[in-house]
Amino acid sequence: MSTNLDHQEVHIVIEHAGTNAVDLLSDATGLSKAQIKSAMNKGAVWTTRANNSQRLRRATRELTLGDELHLYYDTKVLAEVPPEPLLIKDVGGYSVWHKPRGMRSQGSKWGDHCTIMRWAEQHLKPERNSFTVHRLDLHTSGLILVAHSKTDAAALAKLFREREIEKIYRAIVKGDFSNKALPLRIEEPVNNKTAASEVSFRAVSADKRRSLLDIRIETGRKHQIRQHLAGLGYPIFGDQLYGSGDTDGVDMQLTAYRLAFVCPVQQQTVVYVLPDELLPILF
Repeated sequence: MSTNLDHQEVHIVIEHAGTNAVDLLSDATGLSKAQIKSAMNKGAVWTTRANNSQRLRRATRELTLGDELHLYYDTKVLAEVPPEPLLIKDVGGYSVWHKPRGMRSQGSKWGDHCTIMRWAEQHLKPERNSFTVHRLDLHTSGLILVAHSKTDAAALAKLFREREIEKIYRAIVKGDFSNKALPLRIEEPVNNKTAASEVSFRAVSADKRRSLLDIRIETGRKHQIRQHLAGLGYPIFGDQLYGSGDTDGVDMQLTAYRLAFVCPVQQQTVVYVLPDELLPILF
């Protein structure tokens, strides 16, 4: 396949009612119908009607005059294979998962097949839609909530927004953290926004070069824990952005392992904790 076919962005206005999207996109791009259908399934095809855009997954969906058809085709994106997550609890209105490192929290216009959201839609029984509630970095593993109705998504998002969900992470960092006054509260802004993290020490390696920490976050800024710990001089092992992960030879050692909140479905406090075998182990 030539390079120009490997990466394409195509936008078409439907001029005839009843037009078949697969045929239209195949003719416009030179891609086979099988490739177009696969791209549809993986979330790379969109339609816009009355300023409302959504992914088009069904090849048989009828298009009407004036609809816009969009294809965002990238072979590298579409060839990605997501690592398999672990279902912790299916509550009905939402589900709780262990998201492994390398799985995405949300997709892009180029596809969503490597996201926890799409995985939940395809593997839960009975099948349900998925809605984003919160996110974990691509290289962070741990507990993540996936909502399955707009009502539950709004209720859970409100809990996160109002800081009514306890979020605790475990990390392995470089250095001996045992001499710090604990728990240590960090309130350095992240990306010019207020941010608060509370760090507790758990253990130090025999050679004093690595420490095992728990981190409770009150805010959920992007890369908050990674920036806060690196700013103290204790970067997380495997963090290629804020540490020296390129020489560590390990995945980033950061896991979201505990969530506690008043469940909007069960109307009682629930606590989800990852089993020990899924947590970072001091080495």
